[in-house]
Amino acid sequence: MRTPTTRLLSTAGVLAFALLSVSGCKKKEQEAPDPAVTVQVAQPTRGDISEEITADALLAPLSQAAISPRISAPIRAEYVQRGAHVRRGQLLVTLEDRDLQGSALDSRGAVLSAEANYTAMTQATVPEEVTKAQADATQLKTALEVAHRTTVERQNLFKQGAISGRDVDTAVAAEAQAKAAYETAQVHAVNVARTTRKTDAQTAQGQLTSAKGRLVNAQAQASYANLHSPINGVVTDRPMFPGETAAAGTPIITVMDTSSLLAKLHLAQAAAQKLSLGKKAEVHVPGVDDAVEATVSFIGPALDPGSTTVEVWLKLTNADGRLKVGTPVHVVLSGTTVPYALQVPAKAIVPGKESGSAVMVAGADGAAHRKAVTLGIRTADAVQILSGIAPTDNVITDGGYGLDDGTKIKIGKPGDDDDAKSGDDGKDKD
Repeated sequence: MRTPTTRLLSTAGVLAFALLSVSGCKKKEQEAPDPAVTVQVAQPTRGDISEEITADALLAPLSQAAISPRISAPIRAEYVQRGAHVRRGQLLVTLEDRDLQGSALDSRGAVLSAEANYTAMTQATVPEEVTKAQADATQLKTALEVAHRTTVERQNLFKQGAISGRDVDTAVAAEAQAKAAYETAQVHAVNVARTTRKTDAQTAQGQLTSAKGRLVNAQAQASYANLHSPINGVVTDRPMFPGETAAAGTPIITVMDTSSLLAKLHLAQAAAQKLSLGKKAEVHVPGVDDAVEATVSFIGPALDPGSTTVEVWLKLTNADGRLKVGTPVHVVLSGTTVPYALQVPAKAIVPGKESGSAVMVAGADGAAHRKAVTLGIRTADAVQILSGIAPTDNVITDGGYGLDDGTKIKIGKPGDDDDAKSGDDGKDKD
């Protein structure tokens, strides 16, 4: 049987042992060296690097036609449904046009009548004024001939001494008057014939032209009842149905050419100046795994007055129709390209002092050292280094973020730290 004194001594021994154990552990921890951080390194590479210009845009159709009638009339028939592929010139909708066809027929009859009147005026009919003027000239010609014979007879009688010279002078004067009257009538007949025929021909021509104009207008009004597609494309909207009245100027069918799409975006002037027509670009579309290739098809010649940016269009092929109009997309374009540039992975860049940039370099002493660098072109994967490191430096690409200058490191592979931690955990458990 254990006495109280024995139990007290036993308890004291246990406590002393525990204190010695704790003291020994702390001493071992203090004596253990700091563990090295596992990092991955790579030397800078040289190669071409291009500036990336990014922007957001919306996909728009290559061309679009919102077709509206020019007359108000009920819809008689529709020949296409939404989603139908149509060709340029294809008949899409017809409106009620029997009244317009009647007007066109009436105008056609008026043209035939005007043509007949024109023919009669210019070829068959001799105007009354011309006939009267010609008759007057003929009558005066006869009077002139009589006066001339009278003059000749009186001159012969005067030579024979049968009449006086006064009678001869009277006959000569009468002949002169008849001649003047005949010449005047002859000129008048010619002028009347020329003027009257020309006036009548012009009047008939004017009536014919007017009739033809009314026919053209009536035929145009009738043609407005047939709506054709002005482009090749797909019917995207058809809000009305047969029997409903289509109002003039209100779209009743929409056709879009989606064989190619346009990504329309706005860029700062400095960025737009680095682009050229035909330059390649990448368009990232939601739901599409791979980037879609596009080309620059338009660069605005002037700044937008509201945003002082330049409008740029990218053209994407869409033969299979998988891309939809109105989709918001993210665009990446290539700007200035620097050949044979010194570059490191983008993840190697760490914040430097005084808001600069730096990289962590694995030194020969087994420690990480911070080096301030000057950056050039940056992309999602790589960064151009203008100064600060040499091509032979071992730049820390993984594990360098947050390290202090002089931190001990060891070069390993991705996952080495995880394996080490897993092994340490197992030892602790044992």
